Amino acid sequence: MKLFTTKQIAAIDKFTIENEPITDIDLMERASLQMTNWIVQQFSTEERLLFFAGPGNNGGDALAMARQLADLDYQCEVYLLDFGKALKGSPAINYKRLEEQGKVKLSKLRSEDDFPQVDETDVLIDGLFGSGLSRPLEGLPAQLVQQINQLLNVVVAVDIPSGLMGESNAENNLENIIRADFTLTLQFPKISFLFPENEQFVGQWEVLPIGLHPDGISETPSPYSFADTEDVAARLPIRTKFDHKGTFGHALLIAGSYGKMGAAVLASKACLRAGVGLLTAHVPHLGFSVIQTAVPEAMASIDQHDSMFTSFPDLEPYAAIGVGPGLGLKRNSCRALCDLFDEAKVPMVIDADALNILAENKTWLGKLPEGSVLTPHPGEFRRLVGETTDSYDAVQKQMAFAKKYNCVVVLKGAHTSVAAPDGRLCWNSTGNSGMGTAGSGDALTGIILGLLAQGLESFDAALAGVYLHGLAGDIAAKKRSEFSLMAGDIIETLGKAFLKVQSRE
Repeated sequence: MKLFTTKQIAAIDKFTIENEPITDIDLMERASLQMTNWIVQQFSTEERLLFFAGPGNNGGDALAMARQLADLDYQCEVYLLDFGKALKGSPAINYKRLEEQGKVKLSKLRSEDDFPQVDETDVLIDGLFGSGLSRPLEGLPAQLVQQINQLLNVVVAVDIPSGLMGESNAENNLENIIRADFTLTLQFPKISFLFPENEQFVGQWEVLPIGLHPDGISETPSPYSFADTEDVAARLPIRTKFDHKGTFGHALLIAGSYGKMGAAVLASKACLRAGVGLLTAHVPHLGFSVIQTAVPEAMASIDQHDSMFTSFPDLEPYAAIGVGPGLGLKRNSCRALCDLFDEAKVPMVIDADALNILAENKTWLGKLPEGSVLTPHPGEFRRLVGETTDSYDAVQKQMAFAKKYNCVVVLKGAHTSVAAPDGRLCWNSTGNSGMGTAGSGDALTGIILGLLAQGLESFDAALAGVYLHGLAGDIAAKKRSEFSLMAGDIIETLGKAFLKVQSRE
């Protein structure tokens, strides 16, 4: 799914009106009907619906919903924000239709004193302001938002919570944004929905299709997208009858140190589950028996040092190299990592302590082999690029970093984003909070390494790896629960994730 800025979405709306063709009021009716259908599935006619409508198209949607739901025997009341100016366009038409229908109580909000008496079972529909908002709310709108937020009622936002910007909210007043339980967003999720700091406003969001013109969508350029099963399935390698372990790639994983051999084990198992033909795990001397016992399918390369990474084998046999899980930050390991960057000619997956070493030696970033994949969590990312004002700013710096150093950057989170050096950025749609557990990142490193070694392009390997990792976590959580999920569970269900993607479920 392509994602767009709010200005681009408005342009696609206009394109649809001109080229479907369809009138603005009929497109509003179509969008409102989708949201009405969602309301009907969630709430009964015993619950009173209070609509808070602004003077713009977002309010017009709310007015249309109130009329549609009143025709379905819902108890609806509309409270229209009144700035002393007459409504125009489609909102005016919908308000007149409500007056003619005569089933909905209509009131004006001219001051804070006009705020209605709300019962605890009432459902509040926020249609005050939409995605065209360009500055923080203030005055009466801000007062109304604060009153709504003080209530314990269920709040459903039309398209976007009033007061929230569609991209960056770094300069917004967070006190003056609706805190919705549900957001019914039209055609596309807004980019700001994908950022952790905005969950408190957006709640659970649902994308409702409203039939925007496919040509308008395809012809509008955007670097942003949202991963889905079909997209990931198209990126996976196709296996033929006569393929064998030699054609599925040979990966080298450099991982583990004293007390951290579990990271090497988890990454190794994940790499093998991702389909690599051969895996060599390079571990400290003390890790030899651990890796050979825990992962008998992997070959072992033994470092000359007992407890840390200080050297690496001849790199000629390997199609891809992974480094970082459980590596440690000792001086000898730093020196060996620098040497590795000098000699490596194949794509690398760089994670964990290898990223922390890079952050302390940023001049080494110029040594990264072409097509390398960096997989930082937010803390590691800040150490690499510096502080950010908000998640939107972080995404911009992620894209700039990927372009500058000709690498793929995987910024991990609830909606992990994958940035390519050509400017593309894709957010992931799978995964759950149970995956915030020790070893989950090591498993992701192994999966991406396994896909890279099989010959996938770096962006494809990273995106597919992130999606499959999250999907495996979702499958495991259904069996184990998010509370009880462990990294090993993700690895064990990876095969089921591959099957679901390959069958396009």
